[in-house]
Amino acid sequence: MAEKMTALAARRLLMGGQGLLSSPERRVGPRTLYNQIERMGFVQVDTISAAVRAHHHILLTRFDGYRRGLLKGLLEKERSLFEHWTHDASIIPSRWLDHWKVRFQRYRKAPRRAWWHKRMGPQPERVMEHVRRRIEEEGPLLSRDFERAQELPHDEVWWGWKPEKTALEHLWRCGELAVCRRIRFQKVYDLSHRVFPHLPRLDVPSRDRHAEWACCSALDRLGTATPGELAAFWDALDAVQARRWSQRALRQRRIVEVDVESEDGSPARRSLAWPDWKRRLGALPSPPRRVRLLSPFDPVIRDRDRCRRLFGFDYRFEAFVPAAKRRHGYYVLPILRGDRLIGRLDAKLHRDQGRLQVKGLWWEEGVSLTPGVTAGLEEALLRMAALEGADKVSWPPS
Repeated sequence: MAEKMTALAARRLLMGGQGLLSSPERRVGPRTLYNQIERMGFVQVDTISAAVRAHHHILLTRFDGYRRGLLKGLLEKERSLFEHWTHDASIIPSRWLDHWKVRFQRYRKAPRRAWWHKRMGPQPERVMEHVRRRIEEEGPLLSRDFERAQELPHDEVWWGWKPEKTALEHLWRCGELAVCRRIRFQKVYDLSHRVFPHLPRLDVPSRDRHAEWACCSALDRLGTATPGELAAFWDALDAVQARRWSQRALRQRRIVEVDVESEDGSPARRSLAWPDWKRRLGALPSPPRRVRLLSPFDPVIRDRDRCRRLFGFDYRFEAFVPAAKRRHGYYVLPILRGDRLIGRLDAKLHRDQGRLQVKGLWWEEGVSLTPGVTAGLEEALLRMAALEGADKVSWPPS
């Protein structure tokens, strides 16, 4: 019979795998930051700038002393990190570039859908060759370096993408181009072999080796997971491949089944774990008691169902919900204290005023608002503001 695992145990394993049990007060340098990102697997990138951009926010939550230049150096100078896709746009350790060659092949072979042809126009191969040639001859370029040859009808433009922008993104996804840096958050593209000279020499992993890497590395970082959750972590496999790996690993007794209890009252979920999960759990430090604000894209909460089951916290990201239908706000940040999610707040950074505005604040039922909690929340807000060069926090009217 499967062993029982409490929601608290599963929560601690997840937080340990995602670096939230280590003290955020520890010193951070390039090596420490890289090790943290590798430990997490990746850091999601997102375009929304209502407060701190997702990748910076996720790292600030784990290091009080985090500064943008540390990440920039790893990405643009050392090249120990690269930008590509997991379940979404992400920053990933370059040591796994060989596994992204599998993804590059998948993108190249995928059928081109109707929206792709709409964006690219009637001569997609000609557009892509034009983009390749210009970058080869001129060096790294941004989308804005390509003038739009003609205005497309509004319903044929996606987020204002012109054919050349679509070609740049397609060639990036296929591995022909790489993002070598960003300028004001805009991608600068170059030929991938100029950014990563060793890339052409990397072997493409076999299907079995790729599945082994994807599932083992996901389980390390999730602590416990269903086959579907293993597949979703990197978005490198489909559910069938993850189930096959899981069945084989179970037969070989490399993993075990556990019934993970839930905080929200839902039935226990049959999941997978390493056989020594109890030892791993016992080796984890106690969570820091301090208050921290999580990005909406933090890996601990991005699976909303898992967040609800393990934390008893029902979170919905409402940026894309019409304003009249929002329950809380546009950019709501969960409030973490220790290993509990105790509330949420709607944040808006006014960079021109040097002010971080709290537009709304909601506490979970039963939370005791001690002076330590309220002071800790203000300190967390000031740390976030400081990363953006702001020094004031404003609160909603009482």
